[in-house]
Amino acid sequence: MRYLKLYNNFEFTIEKAEGVYIYDTEGNKYFDTFAGIGVLALGHSHPEVVKAISSKLERYAHTSNYFLDEDTEKVAELITSKGEKAFFVNSGTESTELALKIIKKKIGDAKILFFSNSFHGRTLGALSVNGFPGIRDQFKPLLPGTVEAEFNDIESLKETAAANPEIKAVFFEGLLGSGGVQPASAEFIAELKNQIAANGWILACDEVQAGLYRTAKRYSFEHFDLKPDLITVAKALGGGLPLGAVIMAGEMKNVLEPGDHGSTFAPNPLALRGAKVVLEELKDMEASIAERGEYFLNKLKELKSKKIKEVRGIGLMLGIELKEEIPNLRDKAQQEGILLNIVKGKVIRFLPALNITKEEIDELIEKLKIILN
Repeated sequence: MRYLKLYNNFEFTIEKAEGVYIYDTEGNKYFDTFAGIGVLALGHSHPEVVKAISSKLERYAHTSNYFLDEDTEKVAELITSKGEKAFFVNSGTESTELALKIIKKKIGDAKILFFSNSFHGRTLGALSVNGFPGIRDQFKPLLPGTVEAEFNDIESLKETAAANPEIKAVFFEGLLGSGGVQPASAEFIAELKNQIAANGWILACDEVQAGLYRTAKRYSFEHFDLKPDLITVAKALGGGLPLGAVIMAGEMKNVLEPGDHGSTFAPNPLALRGAKVVLEELKDMEASIAERGEYFLNKLKELKSKKIKEVRGIGLMLGIELKEEIPNLRDKAQQEGILLNIVKGKVIRFLPALNITKEEIDELIEKLKIILN
């Protein structure tokens, strides 16, 4: 096998995928709770997205950053608020790297705070603010001047801030994704706001997974009433194709100059066209996402299983934390026709298509009853 296998792949070959379902070459149908790890906000093979990308492809596939694509400004408008600017990259990790460059140019040798169990990417810069020691520490030394505090631990935040007056920026994921679908507590957010105000920290909010209406608001930080200086987005942005962005507010808009950053591929014209279609549809779906998210959450809470410790999340970014790991859970779920995403060993993470129906939620719940009992 010439391909370097670094993933624990499912042992089947995909024939096609539509909506919330994936079909293999053996005729089996699976309920997909991944949605491309939150990428496919409108589900697999959404006809309007396919049509839009295909029509653009018939005209051209790539031009490079020497040409401003016709969809660039519209997509930038759809992800920004008044007074903000966006710069496009190819992925969530790249958006972290660009945000770090902006911060480093602004604060110089000052320190950057990040939190345990927060995930911001796997490149060397991103690993420097990544709260997963198992994937981070083996690549040290990393970017100097980063400091870690415990997520949702007020005392850890206070002590870390007091011990490191050189901190001038903070990377923050308000609803942990890979960290176990764990929202920040109201008390922790209040202390974070206090520290930002008292110390003049630059706030970079990671919205790669929780952003773009996943939590029934355009960005998850809106649930916490935060006002970030930088926002990183990706995943659902490109309609299934690679696309990310950094959104800059206030002084952050003026940090970069021509030549400070660039990309051969970003923003790719096909991804921009997909983004335009997806974002225009999602902006009218906030209320329905909130309604179906609450429906899904309540249905999960109604599951009668002694194996469940907690059900949590916001909108359609939900998780079940199990009391202990269940051996071969993913394989058992696949046998029942569900593809499960399990993070932190014992948290089942649900990132379904944002247009999932209540009937489809009911179908998923019935299968979960079998698996968890």
